[in-house]
Amino acid sequence: MELQHGGNIYDGSLERFRREGTLLDFSANINPLGMPEGVRRAVTEALDQAVHYPDPLCRRLKGALSEYHKVPEDFLICGNGGADLIYRLAYALRPKRALLTAPTFSEYEEALKQTGTELLFYRMEADLEVRKDILEQMEQRPDVMFLCNPNNPTGILTDQELLIQILKKAEHLGIFLVLDECFLDFTGQEERSLIEETKKYAHLFILKSFTKMYAMPGIRLGYGISGCKDLLEGMERAGQCWGVSVLASEAGVAALREQEYKEKAVALVRKERKRMKEDLERLGLQVWDGQADYLFFRAPGITDLYERLLPEGILIRRCGNYRGLDGEYYRVAVKTRTENIQLSIAMEQALKKVASDGAAGVKG
Repeated sequence: MELQHGGNIYDGSLERFRREGTLLDFSANINPLGMPEGVRRAVTEALDQAVHYPDPLCRRLKGALSEYHKVPEDFLICGNGGADLIYRLAYALRPKRALLTAPTFSEYEEALKQTGTELLFYRMEADLEVRKDILEQMEQRPDVMFLCNPNNPTGILTDQELLIQILKKAEHLGIFLVLDECFLDFTGQEERSLIEETKKYAHLFILKSFTKMYAMPGIRLGYGISGCKDLLEGMERAGQCWGVSVLASEAGVAALREQEYKEKAVALVRKERKRMKEDLERLGLQVWDGQADYLFFRAPGITDLYERLLPEGILIRRCGNYRGLDGEYYRVAVKTRTENIQLSIAMEQALKKVASDGAAGVKG
């Protein structure tokens, strides 16, 4: 089975680095501060409760989310990570046609393939930004469209005025707009969120996740917000009864209290992202101005950068499997300054080796 995502730290070739604690995973975009102590403590204390089945209605977690986002509890659905909710939504809607941007998070397409949905693609230009002409493509009247903001893998934010235009047009045409805001927290621009609009627009579904910001991907916890009760009820029926474990639920409740941690993370990511972008550009790479906790870049003519860094115990995300991209595109997470410097040094050595190999080939 070919793995579609980053975070493949379990590969046998990396055993030595795992054992020595020297593995650097830049392929998964996880908060460089690590799991908050409050979340870790909540999970540990919840172990005694794990002898019972979890609450299938996630009442305690929904109550905390309702207070945090200032939305009614019945606007919320919780699941085993954001990906779980993407599949539930596809099964609940079973849309005939869907509009996706390209490139974007592959799980939207994979979920929609399960329901036999016809896929339409808005293919971005070289700058990889969503532009106003997407409004014209919406005239094809898909049943649902997915938009990731900021986009994965590029980290680029959709212009806010255009986003509102898309929302209004989707509502007018009866298109369900699924807006993935899983990385929006890292931008420091949460005022861009359309969560408040779920109270006015019935065809809007916001996808959120605890995974990235609170460094808890192994716990698996995501949630969605929508004013469409029929959709949420359909999504509940489309998944298993106990989709959120006791430990995940308590981790989520604790995470929502970690405001100081969150602010610290946003400041760190903003500072290191700027430095990291400068480092990558200094190496001659084409780097996009992403606003999330990762950077997307192109290494012209180099399709084996992943393989060249692997022997050093460094994982980066190959992006050749994103629709519309090829093997020259990559993504790296923003981590601590020390780790980012290690990546920069390793990449500089790898790129020098590429140049050296190329020169040797020419001479030969």
